[in-house]
Amino acid sequence: MAKPLAERLRPRTLDDYIGQQHLVGPGAVLRQMIDSGRISSFILWGPPGVGKTTLAHIIANRLQTPFYTLSAVTSGVKDVRDVIEKAQKGRFFEEASPILFIDEIHRFSKSQQDSLLGAVEQGIVTLIGATTENPSFEVIRPLLSRCQLYVLRSLEKDDLLRLLDRAIHNDLILKEKQIELRETDAMLRFSGGDARKLLNILELVVDNADNEAPIVITDDLVVSRLQQNPLAYDKDGEMHYDIISAFIKSIRGSDPDAALYWMARMIEGGEDPQFIARRMVISASEDIGLANPNALLLANAAFDTVMKIGWPEARIALAEAVVYLATSPKSNSAYLAIDEALEKVRQTGNLPVPLHLRNAPTKLMKQLGYSDGYKYPHDYPGNFATQQYLPDDLQGERLWHPQHSPAEEKLAQRMKQCWGERFKD
Repeated sequence: MAKPLAERLRPRTLDDYIGQQHLVGPGAVLRQMIDSGRISSFILWGPPGVGKTTLAHIIANRLQTPFYTLSAVTSGVKDVRDVIEKAQKGRFFEEASPILFIDEIHRFSKSQQDSLLGAVEQGIVTLIGATTENPSFEVIRPLLSRCQLYVLRSLEKDDLLRLLDRAIHNDLILKEKQIELRETDAMLRFSGGDARKLLNILELVVDNADNEAPIVITDDLVVSRLQQNPLAYDKDGEMHYDIISAFIKSIRGSDPDAALYWMARMIEGGEDPQFIARRMVISASEDIGLANPNALLLANAAFDTVMKIGWPEARIALAEAVVYLATSPKSNSAYLAIDEALEKVRQTGNLPVPLHLRNAPTKLMKQLGYSDGYKYPHDYPGNFATQQYLPDDLQGERLWHPQHSPAEEKLAQRMKQCWGERFKD
């Protein structure tokens, strides 16, 4: 039985690797590391089907070093220790460290991740982790601090078209068929930048072409084939990233019915409940924010509930949170404010802290004027005293701009009472 097309076309060298030129292109950080023959531990974070596993295999082949693989779904602490022991026994002094590749490292428990720390720090193994989830949430801080983090991007249109061309003309099976790519928009749209999904779609369409010659691929043909096989190209549910986008936009648009519908689609498609809950926490901060600060508390409570009880009961807590978020007033003022603040920092650099705001733990610092003139707000009426808090070059700058919801207008009114003209928009 022939291997799937995606496996048959898996690149073996960096020259055959498509996409991620910011990491593996000429002069890029990973390319330089690989060319030097020595790599440090790192984690690859990116959506499915962008080449994380393939890149790990290419690196191992290029360095000609032992390569061990563990799946976070099926491996326990004992498996981790067994691999580390093998790596330690089989390594010669001048050889590069064996590579330990862990797919879906975000699914590793804390104890499993703890068992890696010593081996990674001592260089017994070089860890390459792959994850589709934000490592800040899923990877313990000590392990994350021992690894570089590289972000992989969804493949762009030109990358995907190159991949289709390579499949049709280079694959041993497909090149024997007469295939004409008359239209590609539907294939690209359904793939969502996922190379594996794109090749699965191509293979599905070709396999159902009734041995026609030539096989003419059009958008209508692709749509009809996928409607007949809605899950054949996405094990996690149809159009995974489109659905989560619709879910978040429905919450943002204050439509609880639509938000519940899209969440139900994700649940029926087998989506990880933590993925849903995490997106709700983000939505509570980004889209509801100060208009209803309780939304973040409830979203976090829903996330904790999912962690504690799991399916199927967790669906109830998620539904409660979704309805609450969707029906809440909306404000993105905090989201806009932090982005504006970050941009201001990038523009102005490391501006000095005003002397009166500096800490003065030593006599010398006090002599230099550190903390001199600082007004302790609790010593003043209303627990407020007018003084400068921003750097000298940014005096009077406004970064947070309140929006028009009852809760936020109350905050804005207090700021006007404290700061007067500065907060009169």
